[in-house]
Amino acid sequence: MEIIQKLIHYKYHLLFLLLAVLVLSFLVFLAPSFLTVVAYFWPLLVSTGLFLVAVVVFGKTSAAGSTSSSSSDNYPSSMAGEGILDYVVAGPTEQHIEQPVAAAGSVEAEVEGFKAE
Repeated sequence: MEIIQKLIHYKYHLLFLLLAVLVLSFLVFLAPSFLTVVAYFWPLLVSTGLFLVAVVVFGKTSAAGSTSSSSSDNYPSSMAGEGILDYVVAGPTEQHIEQPVAAAGSVEAEVEGFKAE
């Protein structure tokens, strides 16, 4: 009787353990094998690997080629993208926005012409 009282004291622990054992046993028996998953996803795995190799190769060749400075580029290679980053962070300024002044005037003239008719 004393053992049953101790088991009742740990009933939630035992239920959790039983549930965990059932879930793991279903996963072992019902889940596909590792080779089945690899066989299904091999094109994705190969293309991802090739892409990562291409990134590394382009990264190494770009870094080696950008160390020499040309006459039009006075920036070091570490500041190559600073201009576009500053533009993206700050947003367009007045010098970047083009306002079609002539087009707005011609539209107003057309509207006035319709009102006159």
